Amino acid sequence: MIELTVVDYLEKVLDVPVYLQSPESYPNPTLNPTEYVRVEKVGSSRENYIFTAKIAIQSYASTLNKAALLNKKVKEAMQDIIILDEIVSEDLNSDYNFTDESKKQPRYQAVFDLVHY
Repeated sequence: MIELTVVDYLEKVLDVPVYLQSPESYPNPTLNPTEYVRVEKVGSSRENYIFTAKIAIQSYASTLNKAALLNKKVKEAMQDIIILDEIVSEDLNSDYNFTDESKKQPRYQAVFDLVHY
């Protein structure tokens, strides 16, 4: 699963926790960080044994400014993901303020197009 590859990579290069699902859903609420990154595959395709994936990476923080700064770190880290053998290319599709209004939690989202094996 490409999203696990992205999570493993980001865990090594970022100084915040990286999840596939929001930590609020975990059994131990005391482990819920205020600043973290969530990775989600939002689309994929395959042609001639070459796979593409659209990956959304959400940066959560206590303030909008901190979320924006974390988003910047994510974008910088993702530029280097091509060092992995299974990643052929990386393109930033878009990034934007994606504050969760229902929880009033600041977050940014960056969407990447990855080509991978």
